[in-house]
Amino acid sequence: MSLSRIVFAALILTSSLAVAQTKSSSGNPLFEGWYADPEVTLFKNEVWIYPTFSARYEKQVFMDAFSSSDLVQWKKHERIIDTAAIKWAKRAMWAPAIIEKEKKYYLFFAANDIQNDQEHGGIGVAVSDKPAGPFKDYLGKPLIDKFQNGAQPIDQFVFRDDDGTYYIYYGGWRHCNIAKLNNTFTGFEPFEDGSTFKEVTPSGYVEGPFMFKKNGKYYFMWSEGGWGGPDYCVAYAIADSPLGPFKRIGKILQQDPNVATGAGHHSVLHLPKKDLWYIVYHRRPLGETHPDHRVTCMDVLEFDKDGFIKPVKITKEGVKKVSLR
Repeated sequence: MSLSRIVFAALILTSSLAVAQTKSSSGNPLFEGWYADPEVTLFKNEVWIYPTFSARYEKQVFMDAFSSSDLVQWKKHERIIDTAAIKWAKRAMWAPAIIEKEKKYYLFFAANDIQNDQEHGGIGVAVSDKPAGPFKDYLGKPLIDKFQNGAQPIDQFVFRDDDGTYYIYYGGWRHCNIAKLNNTFTGFEPFEDGSTFKEVTPSGYVEGPFMFKKNGKYYFMWSEGGWGGPDYCVAYAIADSPLGPFKRIGKILQQDPNVATGAGHHSVLHLPKKDLWYIVYHRRPLGETHPDHRVTCMDVLEFDKDGFIKPVKITKEGVKKVSLR
């Protein structure tokens, strides 16, 4: 390479780095690539996003993760888990949910897209010493491998209540269950009435449950509509108990024909030191017809004076830079 070309390349690199350092907002999508069903969480001074790799089922045999210390610059962590480490998982690895417990990171995922109780698959658990993995199979089999109350075992979310109880919400096919995880995440503890899986399906529910707690109230959220269409959206309910009952309040995230379509399957981030709230979700670029072209985005989540969630404005700009260090 000639000296002039070397100098030119150096100038381009320097310019790119300068732009990255001065970038004040994230932009949407947050990072390149086709990713859906994002789970966002805060580990110490870093925000992590764990999405589904959006492709045909046979190609969904791994998961990547992304981390950021300012919500603007994102680092990609490739193949934090794949089917080589999960012998029973063959395809369709979906909707990761992650929880930190006693310095271990537990990644819950769905695999194989089972259609009945005779097929092998369902919701599994993997474990690692680091949020970037590599994650290894924790149980050697699925944690949930049967249809309970009509719920397909997919789209899991793990919620830790203030009393230290861990609940798992999950379910496709328009049914949602809650179960109480045992202390080691190897199984379940029964509820007071002796049952293990309770149905908590609200009106309009399709898939993608999520729970957070604010001011003593339980905010239960889910996706409605068809994941491949423009009507995909997010609705929510508020309850006094993690078990509900969850009476639907209304939609808070949906398409904007001027920005993107198919906005749904989300998670929520709270930065407690700054009391900032965000919603992370996937959507489909305008004009896109490929069913798997979904991208991960982040926008601001706000509440009114009564604690109800305001409708989210989906944007191309994303969110402002925030220092987490």
